[in-house]
Parts: sequence; structure tokens; C-alpha cells
Amino acid sequence: MFSGIVEAIGRVSEVRAGGRARTLRIRAATVTSGLAVGESIAVDGCCLTVVASDADSFEVETGAETLRRTTLGELEPGNRVNLERALRIDARLGGHIVQGHVDGVGRLRSRRPEAGSQWVGFDAPAEVHRYLVEKGSVTVAGVSLTIAAVDEAGFAVSLIPHTLDATTLGELPEGAQVNLEADLLAKYVERLVTPYTRV
Repeated sequence: MFSGIVEAIGRVSEVRAGGRARTLRIRAATVTSGLAVGESIAVDGCCLTVVASDADSFEVETGAETLRRTTLGELEPGNRVNLERALRIDARLGGHIVQGHVDGVGRLRSRRPEAGSQWVGFDAPAEVHRYLVEKGSVTVAGVSLTIAAVDEAGFAVSLIPHTLDATTLGELPEGAQVNLEADLLAKYVERLVTPYTRV
């Protein structure tokens, strides 16, 4: 479980392919202290298991299902990624409840400056779009964000300078693909009310 508050930006230092899986080595000294094999870590919003760790880097494995449903199959050495270690039970929940289970891949549609911040639009696939509501939460590349507007194709967010500096969202070009996770609460509500909405 995560909160969508990015702890660090890591850099992919190695990608190894084997069968239908890929192993990623990510350099990020600020999150490796005490990071144990078997722990979960969110990489661009995708919950992965640490399979090796040293003083300044760690390794995760990505299976076929992860590669099908996320952007991780496109990562190459040198790419930067948002990182968050799993929540501790006594930690403050600064963002929202994030599972690290990517619901779909979206696309950065547009960005424009707005009073010191940036207004950024994303296209979202139907499996994510159905859960989007204005002022609700969404996770984009592992970052917990508040939805500022919803349209037929996707949604927009207003990114403050801190978010632009502390995550990779400030450097993504138009057309870039991003992992999206809808708000878990919205999915549970849909599941609970669906039996009562059928005619």
C-alpha cells in the first residue's frame, strides 16, 4: 500500500531481459537504506518486489502481466522514475490510498503555464475514465493528484512547482505515456452499488 507521495526520483541503470520478464536495476541511494529483499516499492506507480539491494541501488523483476499493463516495458537505462516505498502503519497518509496496481496507461495530452503552476491534460482509457470525478484523486506515474477537470477523453490537473520539481511529471513531453491508477474507493463503491442499479 502506498500514498502517492514520491520519495525520490531514481534512474534506471540496467535492464536485463530473461524469458518473458525483465529485471530493472534502479539507482536511488536515498531509498535504499534498510530496503530489504522481498519489500514492495512503487516504480512509476507500479508495485514491484525488491529482489536485490545494495548501498545505492536495487533490483526489481517485471513479469509478463506487468509489462502488458504498464509503461515499464519501455524503460531503458538512463530513464528517470518516481519511487515510493510501502507505507508504514504509523505514517501520515499525505496523498490517498494507492495500491500500486495500474489500471491503464494514459497519455500526456497538453501542458500550459498557469499562474506559476502548470495545467496538464491527460488522455485516459475507458477503464480509468469511468472513475474520474472533479476534485477526486488519481495516481499518475505514482503521483497522487487531485483532478481539476474531467472531459470526454480524460482529465486535467494543476501541478504546483514542488510537484514539477520533486517528480518526473515536470519533464515529461507531450505524448508521453503514463501509468494511471483510479481511486480505490471509487472502484469499491461501483462494486457495491452495481447490483442495485440493474434493471
